[in-house]
Amino acid sequence: MEKHKLSPVGSPAAAGLQCKPNLRQRILVVEDDPLIRRINSQVLIHSGYHVDAAEDGAVAWDALQLNEYDLLITDHDMPKVTGMDLLKKVHATHLALPAIMATGNLPAWEFTICPWLYPAAVLLKPYTFDELLGTVKQVLCATVSARAEIAPPLNWASPPSTVGLQL
Repeated sequence: MEKHKLSPVGSPAAAGLQCKPNLRQRILVVEDDPLIRRINSQVLIHSGYHVDAAEDGAVAWDALQLNEYDLLITDHDMPKVTGMDLLKKVHATHLALPAIMATGNLPAWEFTICPWLYPAAVLLKPYTFDELLGTVKQVLCATVSARAEIAPPLNWASPPSTVGLQL
């Protein structure tokens, strides 16, 4: 049985980049093509994100069980666990994780059957680095905005008292 590992992307090529990773925004890149996986990861690292990379949906699922991520970027056509199957697993476990499907083959008929699985955004291959970064920023900003809308005000020292409140 071949054992696969999640690879933190930080090879010597990334070491020379002059930017600080934004440790508050952690991204999991899932792509079976090693060149695309490496390039996408390097572009995101260069832009300040903390990036882990997985070679297929099965490795990605293991990573999602062990780590917290702010964003999932996944291909669809992959061995073992497809991008759609990965989205199904994320949804079934109620994991609040926005996703971008970056693929050359969008499973449109599956999204028609299960529209709740539609990712926050779709990038169709081939896409540019600017399109990748713009989509990532858009999805992360929307996620942060949504979380901020439901977060308690910063001036709350402790949760408000429920004394006197009735349902």
